[in-house]
Amino acid sequence: MLESFYHYLMTQRQPDNPDEIEQFANNAFYDTTFPKQSQDFDEISHYLEETADYLPSMTIFDEAWQKYLEKMN
Repeated sequence: MLESFYHYLMTQRQPDNPDEIEQFANNAFYDTTFPKQSQDFDEISHYLEETADYLPSMTIFDEAWQKYLEKMN
């Protein structure tokens, strides 16, 4: 079974001088309503588009999702 996207994203956290994906991970950590168990691109994408004001561009999510898929394969 794949780990959730959130679990993967938490491995990308970086407190000092983060890049865009690391900053996304830092912010998602504090998002109490993030779909933490999801492995579904559409569910997470919709959530971020509708709810997450901390993500300046969905391109950042797309890049993080691609890295997640690469790690899972």
